[in-house]
Amino acid sequence: MDLNDSTSLAELMDRYQSTETGFGVPKDGWRICLAHEFKEKRKPFQAKDVSVSNIMKHVALGVRYLKWWYKKTQVEKKAPFIDMFRAVPLRQIYGAPLGGIGGGTITRGWKGEFCRWQLNPGMYHYKTVIADQFTVCLRKGGQTVYQQVLSTERPHTLQGWNWGFCGEYAFYHALYPRAWTVYQLPGQNVTLTCRQVSPVIPHDYKDSSLPVAVFVWDIENKNDYALDVSIMFTMVNGSGQKDDKSGGHWNEPFHLEKESETVSGVLLHHCTTVNPWVLTHLSFSFLQQCGVCISHQTAFSPEGTCSALWSDLINDGRLDSPAGSSPPTQKGERVAAALAVGCPVPAHGHNSIEFSLAWDMPKMTFGSREKEHIRRYTRYYGTNGDAGPTLSHYALTHYKDWEKSIEEWQRPVLEDSSLPSWYKSAIFNELYFVADGGTVWVEIPEDCDISGGLRSEEGGLPAQPPIVKEYGRFAYLEGQEYRMYNTYDVHFYASFALIMLWPKLALSLQYDLAGSVVQQDPTPRTNLMTGQCTAVKTRNVVPHDIGDPDDEPWLRVNAYLIHDTADWKDLNLKFVLQVYRDYHLTQDSQYLQDMWPICQAVMETEMKFDKDGDGLIENSGYADQTYDGWPVTGPSAYCGGLWIASVCVMCKMAQILKNDSVYERYHSILERGSAAFDKLLWNGKYYNYDSSGQSLSNSVMSDQCAGHWFLRASGLGNDEFQAFPKEKIRSALKSVFDLNVMSFGKGQLGAVNGMRPEGVPDHSSVQSDEVWVGVVYGLAATMIHEGMLEEGLHTAEGCYRTVWERAGMAFQTPEAYCEKGIYRSLAYMRPLSIWAMQLALDNRPKLAKDTDAPQTSLATESDNELIKKNCH
Repeated sequence: MDLNDSTSLAELMDRYQSTETGFGVPKDGWRICLAHEFKEKRKPFQAKDVSVSNIMKHVALGVRYLKWWYKKTQVEKKAPFIDMFRAVPLRQIYGAPLGGIGGGTITRGWKGEFCRWQLNPGMYHYKTVIADQFTVCLRKGGQTVYQQVLSTERPHTLQGWNWGFCGEYAFYHALYPRAWTVYQLPGQNVTLTCRQVSPVIPHDYKDSSLPVAVFVWDIENKNDYALDVSIMFTMVNGSGQKDDKSGGHWNEPFHLEKESETVSGVLLHHCTTVNPWVLTHLSFSFLQQCGVCISHQTAFSPEGTCSALWSDLINDGRLDSPAGSSPPTQKGERVAAALAVGCPVPAHGHNSIEFSLAWDMPKMTFGSREKEHIRRYTRYYGTNGDAGPTLSHYALTHYKDWEKSIEEWQRPVLEDSSLPSWYKSAIFNELYFVADGGTVWVEIPEDCDISGGLRSEEGGLPAQPPIVKEYGRFAYLEGQEYRMYNTYDVHFYASFALIMLWPKLALSLQYDLAGSVVQQDPTPRTNLMTGQCTAVKTRNVVPHDIGDPDDEPWLRVNAYLIHDTADWKDLNLKFVLQVYRDYHLTQDSQYLQDMWPICQAVMETEMKFDKDGDGLIENSGYADQTYDGWPVTGPSAYCGGLWIASVCVMCKMAQILKNDSVYERYHSILERGSAAFDKLLWNGKYYNYDSSGQSLSNSVMSDQCAGHWFLRASGLGNDEFQAFPKEKIRSALKSVFDLNVMSFGKGQLGAVNGMRPEGVPDHSSVQSDEVWVGVVYGLAATMIHEGMLEEGLHTAEGCYRTVWERAGMAFQTPEAYCEKGIYRSLAYMRPLSIWAMQLALDNRPKLAKDTDAPQTSLATESDNELIKKNCH
């Protein structure tokens, strides 16, 4: 095994007492014993964690935020887009989410609980519904010999059930979009393997949209006698919220025969006034097979002891299966349903049972309820809210095809012996956020115009670009706690996952953003940082985000109101860089032609910041959206580097489009800007944070090569499109590795954002002494592009080990954490940038030809010894 893999696995699995490895469980992934307890307990960053020095700098901001927060929460009764006073506490329980992309998600914890719900778009509910469980019943010779809820919990309710499965005899294994839980039933010589499958399939734009999941139970009987085995699946009609008891909810059994395959199950009609579901259908069902017995309990109360249901199953391994629907619940009542499937398992034999879970919520509204949106999957299943049985049938008859596609997609990475095991887990498991990022994927109405009113002939876009019309609109949150859709400075990093795996969605998002660029909203509002009134949206400026799900995304952009977003320099630059990167990877010429006028417009906006005429833009105050809490003065490594890279890709796009005059103009700017960038920021080892000459201007920024990273990802960075000297980039990366990585947290935490040259973190701002996981993955990709493979892997590994193995933040990777004790913004978009690492790895053969440097590291001999010790 590679870097500390044996040690890490031992820590997560040290309480596992069995030798069972489960049925068909892969080698690579995130594995944890159900009895494991994380020793490290981190707390969320809150207002009280701001240092005294930073409080003094931002007293006025704090007062304005408090007033705004009070009005939002107490007067408007809305949830703030960022809540500094009520951060989501860390619960070290989450596993892989269920469901495809854009139809809502239900997260099942690694101990088996159903515990995180996102059925209303973008709004999360963190509640474990204890009655949502799987139960096993073993029968021998017509007598029940064992019946157990497959949960380690011992709740105060449902005391008539047998709880407290011994966690030392079970483990969980995740390789998203699949996960396995292996149970060795103590004293029974029987092993159960539950495999959950969600249809998250690259380059698939139909099945990937489906709000379904499948549970396959593989049963291994290692006894000398046959057994009859039943698995019971129970679910409450609700997600643990107040409306579970609002009354009017009801259940009904269903039976659907289609294409010679029959599916039976129970529908749970959850009849709320906003975004109802019947879960509109929550259906859980089973595909009937020869020799398999299916039974159900349409309705039972999940209150009290619930002994009747338990006894019903224990009597004969079946449930009563009453006919007809249940009556609607009364106010104050909750109702649940159960489905039991039994099968014979021969001595020393195997059998399997399959369940599906589907939720049909075809129409949705955001918080303002101004518009009704139609989800993507309705293109195939209609908008009537009666597709639950059909969705279940499709899932049960097609999940094997999904798995085949998933295995073919993942195989090249999993079989690459040059890659460490932790990376094989990280690259797939971090993808959870594509589905579980409050994600919405909706159809575009016939009368919708996304162009912003500026037509193609005027330098704008078509009203409905073909890609948007065919593949719909896509949006995901900045984070489950930072509730803004398509936050563009963060999407800059995360976009690698979309453009590599679902490129049509990536391009659709870009068209959406491009349409909003040409729009303006002069409505005045107070930005919290300065207290000044500024327009909500300025023309020819990329918006920070497309809106808050508690309001009306797409209709009202820029939910973020901390700063005046018209002053951000990096958003426009990141748009230009992504346009060319996307063209490079897709070769979509129409996309490039459509985006070219928008790129020219936003670059003209940027020109006003080149106050000296030296080809380099200048900053003042908080110069960019990404590091908006880290003050900067004058040209900076981050924004300056993005500017130089953007000018470079403008040259390339002009060349492709045969626009000689534009090429000459930007080529001249590139030459002058590159010279000014080096003169003002290069210090002989790395690029200074900014050019102010102030005491902290020579801090080492981990993200200082972000512009060069995007050039390399776009196939540029050489010859006439070499914007940065190669030897300086490599020297800068070596400085970052030596200081921000190896001199921070014993080299085991990733790269801190800011480091002083003397080897201590830069504590000048809240953000400078944080580790940003998504930035680290991007940094690692840059290192790999430059032939620093071992350094890149080591840098990224520190984040994976911290988040997934020490801090218990699996499937909720945060934006940031500090060296000790604190994290910020759980379940964040930016870590999807790990797919930039995969792009760099995929380009390794080409890289060897393009770069002048040998494919070896730049670390010292002693560094290399440490890296090899840890990596191998």
